[in-house]
Amino acid sequence: MRVIIIGAGVVGQTIAKRFSSEAQDVVLIEQDAAKVKHAKESLDVRIIHGSGSSPQILIEAGIDRAEMVIAVTNSDEVNMVACLIADTQSRVPKKVARIRNPDYLNHTTIFDSKHLNLDLIINPEKVAAERILKIIEVPGALDVVDLLGGSLKLVGYRLKSSSHIVNKKIREFKGEYPETVIVAIYRGSETIIPNGDTPLKADDMVFAITRADNTDSLVRLLGNGDKKSASKFIIVGGGDIGYALAKPLEERGYNVKIIEKNEARAAFLAEDLDKTVVLSGDGTDRELLKEENIADTDTIVAVTNDEEANILTALLAKRLGVKRSIALVDKPEYLSMVSTIGIDVAVSPRLATVSDILQFVRKGKILSVKALMEERIEAIETLAMETSDIVDRALKDIKFPNGALVGAIVRDDELMMPTGDTVVRPKDRLVIFALRKAIHKIEKLLMVKPEFF
Repeated sequence: MRVIIIGAGVVGQTIAKRFSSEAQDVVLIEQDAAKVKHAKESLDVRIIHGSGSSPQILIEAGIDRAEMVIAVTNSDEVNMVACLIADTQSRVPKKVARIRNPDYLNHTTIFDSKHLNLDLIINPEKVAAERILKIIEVPGALDVVDLLGGSLKLVGYRLKSSSHIVNKKIREFKGEYPETVIVAIYRGSETIIPNGDTPLKADDMVFAITRADNTDSLVRLLGNGDKKSASKFIIVGGGDIGYALAKPLEERGYNVKIIEKNEARAAFLAEDLDKTVVLSGDGTDRELLKEENIADTDTIVAVTNDEEANILTALLAKRLGVKRSIALVDKPEYLSMVSTIGIDVAVSPRLATVSDILQFVRKGKILSVKALMEERIEAIETLAMETSDIVDRALKDIKFPNGALVGAIVRDDELMMPTGDTVVRPKDRLVIFALRKAIHKIEKLLMVKPEFF
């Protein structure tokens, strides 16, 4: 499949690298010479130096043979024009654009089939804010993801040595807690899709799923004694994400403060927000954090446009006694280390973007895809088709590749936490968790045989 990616920033290069690793035919277009140089040094894809909104550049990229155009430059206008040209020149089957400006997002009719005809609109900042809101409302959680339309919750916790499930094997855990399935473990630098013999160890980052209405039980089981939701928040950075967090938090009655460097932006926030306390200052200022009683704060969320500042703020706040720190981090080299240096949660708009796009290239009847744990794992929601290799067979008899498991099944609107004896039926909705190296084999299992048609 030919994929044309317009924009070689962090998001564009991440998508290009992922698709290239899966043997897709990738063409990357970038106007900035420095980004072109960096992309050529780090990617094994065709790179064209030029504007993605230029008809001639798109023709050079092979727009007539492209099955997908993904426009993720820093300009909404360039992204929209590129997709418009792609549609008028060759009727590209799938068109994806990153759109950030609220003026455009508030008038979504321009994106429908009668106008720009976009298949997917990406707003990474909005997705990141929504994910942070989910995390901060679950006591002590390191990650929270909704699956199956919100009926299934995935929650991540770090196991303390005092936890009564430490040293238990997954088989024992499953016997005691059948409504909860541990689907992944992050141990040091190792990512594990567990089997029945996998032991749980102190300091593991454990990712478990359960029914949404059973989330409180999961919190009591894995939450290390955390019983109440956070109520006091400090948000560092009053940009789009900070504002998108403060508004719903104050509406829900939480105690919220925003620290914003830019005085004009701080003045706007103070005028627009009703109950949030807005401070003009630097979130990396130790004395300012101490003055604002950081030790008595439940959660600090650092969401400025400066990743290094976000990391420093989160680390400083932890040293000063904040209970939970969340930092907005996008660079892969930073993202891979934050959990090892003391930051509780790292949220990446880049990964949110990748998750949304993945479902457009996955084979089989894929309903959605979520990239988890810094892209190490994918959670795939899929529909079991009649002639695929997984139907009418018990899970224990299906040759799933190492590094993959079925975490949940929905049949006739009933959510089941499966065992090895559970038989997959046609039209079952499955949630499969898999390491990236296992994805290709999972796709083969899900593919419909020709006789189906």
